[in-house]
Amino acid sequence: MRLFLKYIVFIGCFGLASPVNAQSGTYHTIQDFESWTVAGLNYKPTQNLKLNLSQQLRLKDNTSTLEQYFTELTLRYKLPHRFKLGGGARYIHKNDDQGKNQGIRKYLRWNADLEYNHKINRFTWAYRLRYQSKDELKKTTDILQNTLRAKVGFAYNFKQWKLDPEFSSEIYHGLTDNEGLNRLRFTLGTQSELHQNGDIGVFIRTEKELTGRYPKRTNILGIKYNYTLKNKN
Repeated sequence: MRLFLKYIVFIGCFGLASPVNAQSGTYHTIQDFESWTVAGLNYKPTQNLKLNLSQQLRLKDNTSTLEQYFTELTLRYKLPHRFKLGGGARYIHKNDDQGKNQGIRKYLRWNADLEYNHKINRFTWAYRLRYQSKDELKKTTDILQNTLRAKVGFAYNFKQWKLDPEFSSEIYHGLTDNEGLNRLRFTLGTQSELHQNGDIGVFIRTEKELTGRYPKRTNILGIKYNYTLKNKN
């Protein structure tokens, strides 16, 4: 419990502190509010393999403007000793509303994951290391955007309570042009069974850029629904 409290205090102070120095004019933070909605379909062809097909919509500028929408296919395979291997591909339509050449740009992003989880009393801790690469389609001169992401999170199982909270923090390390650490993400959410084959979840999230003259901070409200196909075999 002491470790849990220290972790919460650290994350709360680091994530909610606003690094704005308006008087000196040497540092500014641009802020925005986004909404993310996700609809997904789960299928487990075997006991250890899980597939998910999802569609996601993201709105920016205080949820008044399209940011992007995409279709994503992911898979996760259970290994011995609580390890998992995962991978995914995302076909993205991104709204570029800056500069002279505006419009919808199409991207393909893929990722490979290594995950591990374990339990301590009523806590379930989860860790994920992800390598991802994103490429703009129909453009031969662009450079692949390669990123390494490290994520740690936990869920707490309350007695006689269905809405168990889940918390995670994640850091991004850009590999293209040696960007280094460039983003932090903090997420708090919960989910519950909606009916026999479906569950619904909500989350709040904040993302903070770590680079640039005017680093951006984005606050996000998300809702996700997943329907699971039962394997008759």
